[in-house]
Amino acid sequence: MRPARLLLAAAFGLALSAGAATAQTSIRWLSQSQQASTQFPVESAAMQRMTSDLGVRIERSEFQSLGLNMADALRLVRAGTFDVVSTQVGLAARDDPFLEGIDLIGVSTDMGELRAAVNAYREPFNARIEQRFGARVLAIWPFGPQVFFCNQPIRTLDDLRGLKVRSFTASMSALLERLGATPVTLAFPEVYPALQRGLASCGITSPTSANTGKWPEVTTHLLPLSVSGSVQAHLVNLAWWNRQPQAVRDGLTAQFRQMEDALWQLASATNEDATNCSLGLPSCLRQAHQSYNMTLVQVSEADKARLRRIAEEVILAEWGQRCARGYPNCAQVWNDTVGRARGMAIR
Repeated sequence: MRPARLLLAAAFGLALSAGAATAQTSIRWLSQSQQASTQFPVESAAMQRMTSDLGVRIERSEFQSLGLNMADALRLVRAGTFDVVSTQVGLAARDDPFLEGIDLIGVSTDMGELRAAVNAYREPFNARIEQRFGARVLAIWPFGPQVFFCNQPIRTLDDLRGLKVRSFTASMSALLERLGATPVTLAFPEVYPALQRGLASCGITSPTSANTGKWPEVTTHLLPLSVSGSVQAHLVNLAWWNRQPQAVRDGLTAQFRQMEDALWQLASATNEDATNCSLGLPSCLRQAHQSYNMTLVQVSEADKARLRRIAEEVILAEWGQRCARGYPNCAQVWNDTVGRARGMAIR
């Protein structure tokens, strides 16, 4: 056989073997998204592209259908029970406070500020997850601004004093305590009945989550002061990842990056529409959200300044102390990344 033909045959053989390796790649994917979730179409589209473009097989499961807790996501991916897991960072951070530093309460109050903070913290965040949990971060994205829904009239943050307010992270609870409220830790499905029965007076979540979760049925006032972005992450078991061919890793990296960008865009668009719908405004598109008639509470400059002051005086210091117990250089890493991006510092 001529040299050119030999080279062509060798190249053809390599292509076949690479294709076979890709076709044999199977991903056990544990998702937090359900069909009713606004994130479901974006994640599903990404899975379809991975299947068609990369030839991988995806076995998709859901936390809810399996009765699993998202707070256990890092343990599940570390054990290799699933290859890819998505989770809420605030819940997963119960295993390591360092992770919570990506989205501390009062630090990032809009999507632009949040994305700058996430990009600044991405490298140490991933390094910590690799070291502690044997996993790799493939995508980081927000549910959207975390705002206040209350079942009684409020005008400012001062009106939260004495009220029971649903919280889901340690730093969120610290904020509420500083405001004179009592934080109540509740899983999302538990919030609606708690608000309905008066076991909680307010809840903090994104406008989209509140609207699709029907919170406006049991609340009357919406204070759109964002205290965080409810950052989420898709993680992959590192040992599984390292066993994959380079072509598969490169392809998956590109697909997860595309999915991440789409989820950031979704967070901005859907939460704006969800707010309009919860308030019953004519601009409500009624595609993914229902129209209600909540009362909008105007966000004052005084409340914005108070939130930042509490973040600087309470949240950062409290988190820095908790984090330092497991990561002595925690404050310096945060100051050099998120702190520099947001003009704040742990002192």
